[in-house]
Amino acid sequence: MTRPAAAATPATMSLHEASDRLGVHYMTAYRYVRTGRLPAAKRDGVWVVDQADVDRLRARGAATPPGRGRIAHARRVPELVDRLIAGDEAGAWTMVQSVLAGGTSPADLYMRMFVPALRLIGERWVSGEITVADEHCATTVMQRLVGRTGPLFRRPGRTRGIVVLGAPEGDLHSMPTALAADLLRGQGFIVVDLGANVPTDSFVECVRRLPRVIAVGIAVTATECRTAAARLVIALRDAGVEMPVMVGGSGIDEATARALGADGWADGAPQLLRLVGNVT
Repeated sequence: MTRPAAAATPATMSLHEASDRLGVHYMTAYRYVRTGRLPAAKRDGVWVVDQADVDRLRARGAATPPGRGRIAHARRVPELVDRLIAGDEAGAWTMVQSVLAGGTSPADLYMRMFVPALRLIGERWVSGEITVADEHCATTVMQRLVGRTGPLFRRPGRTRGIVVLGAPEGDLHSMPTALAADLLRGQGFIVVDLGANVPTDSFVECVRRLPRVIAVGIAVTATECRTAAARLVIALRDAGVEMPVMVGGSGIDEATARALGADGWADGAPQLLRLVGNVT
């Protein structure tokens, strides 16, 4: 009497392996799980998926004609701005979820939608198209979107050191460091974001008391805050801070940043990521 053949056990892989097989960022693969596009189970704290499900998902993606299924980020920015100005957090968040579910990574969401949206809001305010109240409302909603998106940047594994970010006294804009902080976290750094209008003494104290600080980033969004930034750089050096101090933002150019004593200058988050990455 022959024994019945045992059912074959489906081949499985970790979600990290699945993301490599799909050619997407790990967080994109995780969103596939969260939205039901990719069945998964958690075993011993690790997400595990069937290889067959991964291959089916990859085949569906490969069957998409070129140019279709891609998110036209630039065309969606004005719509996002309109929702921000209207104070429509729910509608804006629905847009964010749709973009992420479509395969956009959290980093690309920030750089291709959030940053252009903030820039467009600023341009509309300068031109008089929107009021100060409109600008404040839009910024507040954006802050809440960043707060809800931030956890997607958490990366498992060994960290690469601590980076301290903040704006000098008098600079009231917190969004530049908030966005940069998440992008750095996505690269494996621990980030302490002090936000806007940080007193010089408090900034220096924070840097000195933290262990493993590898770099400091100072965001300057207004030209009138350059003097405060210079005082901060000097105070850091006087306190014995030896790690690289990066200065950047829309309110300062490279020559001025260097003249203040900065070790590096960044005109945006991508350049800051490269500068900090070169430290480790």
